[in-house]
Amino acid sequence: MSRLSIILPVYNEAKGIELLFSTLEKALTGYEYEIIAVNDGSKDSSWDEMLKTAAKNSAIKLINLKRNFGQTAAINAGIQSATGDILILIDSDLENDPNDIPKLLAKMEEGYDVVSGWRQARWKGQFLTRKIPSLAANGLISKISGVKLHDYGCTLKAYKRDVIKDVRLYGQMHRFIPVFCQWQGGKVTEIPVNYQPRMYGKSNYGLFRIYKVILDLVLIKFLDKFMQRPIHFFGGAGILSFLVMLLSAGLAIYFKLTGQKDFIQTPLPTIAAMFFIVGIVMVLMGVLAEMMMRTYYESQNKFPFTIKEKVNF
Repeated sequence: MSRLSIILPVYNEAKGIELLFSTLEKALTGYEYEIIAVNDGSKDSSWDEMLKTAAKNSAIKLINLKRNFGQTAAINAGIQSATGDILILIDSDLENDPNDIPKLLAKMEEGYDVVSGWRQARWKGQFLTRKIPSLAANGLISKISGVKLHDYGCTLKAYKRDVIKDVRLYGQMHRFIPVFCQWQGGKVTEIPVNYQPRMYGKSNYGLFRIYKVILDLVLIKFLDKFMQRPIHFFGGAGILSFLVMLLSAGLAIYFKLTGQKDFIQTPLPTIAAMFFIVGIVMVLMGVLAEMMMRTYYESQNKFPFTIKEKVNF
């Protein structure tokens, strides 16, 4: 039987800690497991409650971060400390049901490397304010990343160790872990899971995070398509700027020669000069990015590929 590592980021969840861990322990009966709970700089008594629980069960391992670094950092700390063959991420606010863990594992036995939870019953009664934005966001992420999931925001996910061990997370990239895993050659799927509104505290999520997701998507697309050839990204923007410059300059000269407008009577010369400068800057940024990309790989002895298998070496 595979050993499980349950990774649990915790932030200001003191009131629900005891119930959370007792529910997890019951759901994991019969499995060989470790629970890695990461306290992400909680301002309440979460850490004290975690210590009490860990004293009763040696399978519960605790990590206390010096301050609040964010959910991605907390998850990353848990991943780096995990020893299991299968890593399972779950929220600490009791919105994810620990009893769904066996369902994830059963689906994984069908040959999948990543099984993601899909909270189908979420946002009842909040169709306009939450459900539509959620559908739009998940659809956009699926379209851009190429990984078709209905609920990227669901933390409850199971990963085989070999597809997640080399994933490094920064910023707020935890929702995109399935994308990174597919880049490593992993097979990704999803199953419906239970959703229960949090019993204590308040949610740390809101509509204001949408713009952050959009910005993260831009980065994801860049890492997917242009990580190994950044000159094509920045150079393409530079070429587009040069085309706008040529069009603006051409129109300005046309108006001048036909006697319709002098250079000082139209903003076209200024626009042409501005886009000429932008084009030069973007091309130079592309050259610098190419140098940084080579430094990234060569200084760490990394390669821009991963090998699935070797035979008779």
